[in-house]
Amino acid sequence: MELKKDSNAVSIDMLLIVHSEKRRAAQGAHSDRPADPGAPPQRRGGFQGVGNGIRRWQKLEGNDLHGNLVEKQHAQQTQVITSYDNQGTQLTVEVHPRDAMPQLFKKFSLAKRLQVDKNGNTRPRQPGGKDTHAYPWDRSSLKSMPLDLRQFEKLDTYASQVTVKSGLEELVSDLLQEAHSDLEIVRAIWIWICHHIEYDIEAAQEKDRQAFKPTAILQTQKTNCDGYAGLFERMCRIAGVQCMTVPGYSKGLGYQPGQSFSGEFDHAWNAVFLEGRWHLVDSTWGSGLVDSSTSKFTFLYNEFYFLTHPALFIEDHFPDNKNWQLLKPPQSLRQFENNMYHKSEFYNKGMLSAQPQTSIIKTVNGKATVTIESCAPTQFMFMLNGKQEHGLLSLRKNGMKLDVYPPTAGDHKLQIFAKGNSEIYSSVLEYTLKCHYADMDVQLPAELHQPVGPSWFSEQMGITKPSHTEPVIYTSDGRCSVSFGVEEGISVLASLHGDDGPVTEETQRRYIFQLHREKRTELKVQLPHAGKFALKIFVKKRQEPGNYLFVFNYLICCTNTKVNWPVFPESFGNWGVDNELLEPLSGVLPANRNVPFKLKLHGIAKALVKGQDTWPLTLSAEGYWEGSCSTAGCREVYVMVLENANHSFYSYILKYQVNAQ
Repeated sequence: MELKKDSNAVSIDMLLIVHSEKRRAAQGAHSDRPADPGAPPQRRGGFQGVGNGIRRWQKLEGNDLHGNLVEKQHAQQTQVITSYDNQGTQLTVEVHPRDAMPQLFKKFSLAKRLQVDKNGNTRPRQPGGKDTHAYPWDRSSLKSMPLDLRQFEKLDTYASQVTVKSGLEELVSDLLQEAHSDLEIVRAIWIWICHHIEYDIEAAQEKDRQAFKPTAILQTQKTNCDGYAGLFERMCRIAGVQCMTVPGYSKGLGYQPGQSFSGEFDHAWNAVFLEGRWHLVDSTWGSGLVDSSTSKFTFLYNEFYFLTHPALFIEDHFPDNKNWQLLKPPQSLRQFENNMYHKSEFYNKGMLSAQPQTSIIKTVNGKATVTIESCAPTQFMFMLNGKQEHGLLSLRKNGMKLDVYPPTAGDHKLQIFAKGNSEIYSSVLEYTLKCHYADMDVQLPAELHQPVGPSWFSEQMGITKPSHTEPVIYTSDGRCSVSFGVEEGISVLASLHGDDGPVTEETQRRYIFQLHREKRTELKVQLPHAGKFALKIFVKKRQEPGNYLFVFNYLICCTNTKVNWPVFPESFGNWGVDNELLEPLSGVLPANRNVPFKLKLHGIAKALVKGQDTWPLTLSAEGYWEGSCSTAGCREVYVMVLENANHSFYSYILKYQVNAQ
């Protein structure tokens, strides 16, 4: 047959079986055994094309083409002959005994997949213009080719469960049982390595070259990045897929934002040739992570580093040869050093961009601001120097905004975490803040947790249409009122927190008085003094057991040094959620005074106020229980109700303190 040698690739499924006439006569004539399409490839030797087209036999003794130990060829062994012409056309012929099962029944490409150097040796094609992707990232996909990961579910499960029985070739053969295309072959190899090979920290530190050899890796199932990349390349080549190991610099374990790179390369990864283009993978980082504090490796599969879009891969991988960036235009080492490093979880959890785009931020008037855009509502948190302090983080429908106020001048480490669809917060960004001036007037309460202000999350938790949509509330007289809708069946709890003054754990709820009107809850707040306070809001489903869950908080600010509000009256369990207190709102009453009372109480028969004596309250035409009480001769005053007219037992609902004379 005549093979075309133009620019169009030709691909033929073919198995050419050659029998010796002498052997045929000795064995007698009988029908040929059909080929087994599932048989694994066994490559032991072959012809190698030379530039002038002359073919020569190459018997492999000691090591095969892939570095594996083999025995000398015998008459009964399968022989594989592979030939290449000057244009890179590949023809593979298998010669085996008639009674042996064909070993190489798979697709052999006659396309120009391999190049031939001047000595006739084959080598993968170098990356060119058609391999490149535009920079910066166009947000179209995290992958360098269209993928539906659901198509790999069966293959991934199979590949992750394959075990090593003997050598590397048999392992590859087992993996190929469920792989029917080059893409699936690469996927099966990737999954197996990511789920079976552990990062060897000691070998990496000692630069133990023995740990990089495939035979040693299969025995110990440990290696470092060179070993991962070398094993991935070897397995791909055994399976007939072009693959290259790419050395370079990386922003991996021990990386510090803004650091420069020079000298010896610290990492290695792979490029694979699929569907006419080169693509990038990093099985080291796909397999798991190393805890920097314990130096222990944990298997934690990371899909991000399989066929990663080159415009994203460049964020933490800088190859020795700029062509392996697969980018147009390629990035310089200086750009790589200065560009913001978005960790893989940044993209895994649906984030799109972050501002600023540099890893080192200089504060302005003691403040630094970070914003993140995400493709879906996402929960965030931050840590400054390892603590959740000195910042205001507010959630947005598609992202977040964070204002940070470093407490001192100098360098500070800022980490940002995102939750995504899981219950675990993962680190997505890391900045170094350079603060030349610390604004001492901006000291936020230590109990100010994240997020600050209402958001999509508080609405999801049953709090809707807040009166204050911004995270910070300013008050000139030390008082404010916050209201919001509450979904049916939701209970709300609030507490006030400051760093100094009379707000203690016992009284932090006494500076808030909660009212409920027509499916809206109102929180009346009185501050004990000037300063900054965290108004924390919790919710709980009434019918479900368990504790209240924190939803969000407001930051309340007051600069009026004359502010000195007392606590509200203490309420008890029988204080109904729909009750309303109009007066007195102060929980501390003056001594020797007649104090008016006005309340709206639901579902009661009688109400009274008890001090040294008892004063009944009467129900007005407007629906309020009203009356007055003398504080003479008493230290405490109670409001009590009778819920059933047929009973004589009164319940306490409010308690007031009386000032000393």
